[in-house]
Amino acid sequence: MGPIMLDVQGTSLLAEDKELLEHPLVGGLILFSRNYQSPEQVSALTQEIRKAAKSDILIAVDQEGGRVQRFREQFSTIPAMGAIWRCAEGDVKLAKLIARNCGILMALEVQAVGIDISLAPVLDINGISEVIGERAFHQQPEQVIELASSFIDGMQQVGMKSTGKHFPGHGSVQADSHHALPIDSRSKQQIIDLDLLPFKNLIAAQKINAIMPAHIVYPDVDSQSVGFSHYWLQEVLREALAFDGVIFSDDLSMEGAASIGGYVERAEAAQQAGCDMLLLCNNRQGCIEVIDNANIEITSSCSERLKALLKTSRITWPDLAENVMWQQSRSFVSEHVFVNDKK
Repeated sequence: MGPIMLDVQGTSLLAEDKELLEHPLVGGLILFSRNYQSPEQVSALTQEIRKAAKSDILIAVDQEGGRVQRFREQFSTIPAMGAIWRCAEGDVKLAKLIARNCGILMALEVQAVGIDISLAPVLDINGISEVIGERAFHQQPEQVIELASSFIDGMQQVGMKSTGKHFPGHGSVQADSHHALPIDSRSKQQIIDLDLLPFKNLIAAQKINAIMPAHIVYPDVDSQSVGFSHYWLQEVLREALAFDGVIFSDDLSMEGAASIGGYVERAEAAQQAGCDMLLLCNNRQGCIEVIDNANIEITSSCSERLKALLKTSRITWPDLAENVMWQQSRSFVSEHVFVNDKK
């Protein structure tokens, strides 16, 4: 599988989309709200994508829940992860059950329309970051670990692999990396003692199949932002934490990536630092520049890691109505989140 993940503009494929999907460097595609009209339409789109690619392709979406849920009409409403602890009112057992059922519900529905993975869960701490906020499970790492672990258990129970983001933690810096390059001036030890804990613990527990690094610079650790940092991705993630799964870049079109240079330079730097899959979204010309001009390699080790994320579930959207697990998880989440949250 190739190391580039791109996007498409519409609800069906154009001729240029099909041509790009067939390129050997392209191994993934991420869908957005603009690509969605209905479960039937997006199911047809994912089938069209796989046909156009003519080989294995990883299809992804951000279906975290809360404000980051790309598909809404006819899909179940997934709560923001930060609502889970609040709705459980301090009952740890109940909070973990809610998280697990959210993972089951989200993963079943996403896979039922032909998508392999939702890029979830967020392992950031809910600190001062407005772009994270209630996307995070909690303000304390211990609760993030417990709830994220249960959410992942639900995902994996129905065949979806997990993606922890945004390594080593975006919650303790205010700037939004979509629009600026955040600088986190805390010491290395402060980061290790707080933000890194969910990643460290869940990697050690073998719960994490993929990681997405943050577009953040931690000057006390390295001068490069994490997604372009050999130190963060190789010495910390691969060696110290012994992570052997997929490393996604965050979107290389984000302003937080601009300090590296143009799209070709960003893609080359991200792969050289250790990213297996390079996300090039919302800039078709930039994507074409990378495909035509970047010194990007296809390696067997990266391809094998990426293939491990492909879904094995055969469930389709019409199957869900008769699926007992879907019925139970949907009812459980509705009762314990959306009823409790209105009390």
